[in-house]
Amino acid sequence: MDWELVFSVTNIYALTLWVILLLAPRGAVVMTGLFYGGMALLSASYAVVMILLMAGIVDSGAGAAMDFSSLAGVQQTLSSPGGATIGWIHYLAFDLFVGIWVARNADKYGFARWIQIPILLFVLMLGPLGLVLYLLLRFTRHSKVADAVIPE
Repeated sequence: MDWELVFSVTNIYALTLWVILLLAPRGAVVMTGLFYGGMALLSASYAVVMILLMAGIVDSGAGAAMDFSSLAGVQQTLSSPGGATIGWIHYLAFDLFVGIWVARNADKYGFARWIQIPILLFVLMLGPLGLVLYLLLRFTRHSKVADAVIPE
């Protein structure tokens, strides 16, 4: 399998989805398209490629079977072209899911887009840190800690 091509295509696709999330109007059609045509498609791609790798149908380039039972096995798997690509698709799918949730939730609580964009960029680039920043921002709209940190 051409791992460089898979990586490039999924990366460009995900970045396009993020530009839409950051800049496009967030109507029902756009958000549904981002969710199903974006995050769900990335997740499905991840699932298909992971199944092919785990079944041995596609070679990851690691020189051995994928091993998630030890740190050394995970290091070997992720250091291969297939392992790094599948790991990256995993990040892309989950970060986009979190980004969609943050954007929808921030819209619900009335945060301006100019406040959302830097946080969404943190979600894109640093995943959990962006989520933590958004949850901290939500404190400004809630009087109780539980209301600020429980996802809705």
